[in-house]
Amino acid sequence: MVLSVTIPVIAHANSDPTAPPAEWTITGSADVASQYRYRGISQSDNRPVIQGTITVTHESGFYGAAWASSAQLHNSPVNIGGSELDIYGGYTHALGHSGLVVDGGLFGYIYAGAPNLDFYEVYGSLAETLGPVTAKVGAAFAPPQKVFDYNLSSIARDNLYVYGEVSGDIPHSPVTLHTHLAHTGGGLDYATPYFDYIVGATAKWKRLSLDLSLVGTTVSHGDIARSGIATNASGGVDTLKLDAFYRQGKPVAVVSLSASF
Repeated sequence: MVLSVTIPVIAHANSDPTAPPAEWTITGSADVASQYRYRGISQSDNRPVIQGTITVTHESGFYGAAWASSAQLHNSPVNIGGSELDIYGGYTHALGHSGLVVDGGLFGYIYAGAPNLDFYEVYGSLAETLGPVTAKVGAAFAPPQKVFDYNLSSIARDNLYVYGEVSGDIPHSPVTLHTHLAHTGGGLDYATPYFDYIVGATAKWKRLSLDLSLVGTTVSHGDIARSGIATNASGGVDTLKLDAFYRQGKPVAVVSLSASF
């Protein structure tokens, strides 16, 4: 959801290097981005946003977090009411010495300015790191809930999001390359079931991270026209609406700067 990188910092860390790790850790970041894209679709009408996150993790693997983003308060094809707050928590754990890490939990999306859009998902993922490369596959499932009443292009009462990611550090450099490919199918379709993708690079310096990514979807003008969401009062296609809806998911470069604390 967020094009930013958070560097963990141990809360109340002991300066003694021989001391045991803290039972609890707190990580966080403050971010500015050229726009906010959620699963490839702009939530800020392709305009800049400020974002922030904080995560509390227990040494057992349980964690809880909150993430927030601004958005545009104007007549946008995708209008989330000016802000988004995500509350989520779960459990992550390495499977023995296999190198595999499992993660799963519950995710809630809260839109103060558009409460009819609030929804929740259950999620899970499996990741493995081999040398400098990490591969990850995961899924998020949104069961039947009220938000699906408001999607005019889908009659589905639930949604499944599946994805795969590969990332890796460039040796002897502060740069990490990352890729993401996913599919949305169900009540959260954007005119049609679609793929979204990210290809990018993140450069780190101390607690700062600068990310440049190409973000986009497979949603076409034709998909939007056939869905009926850009129809005018006479039943024809409104060209201005068509272009506006397409613009929210077209490929674009997204830049973000993150400062961790």
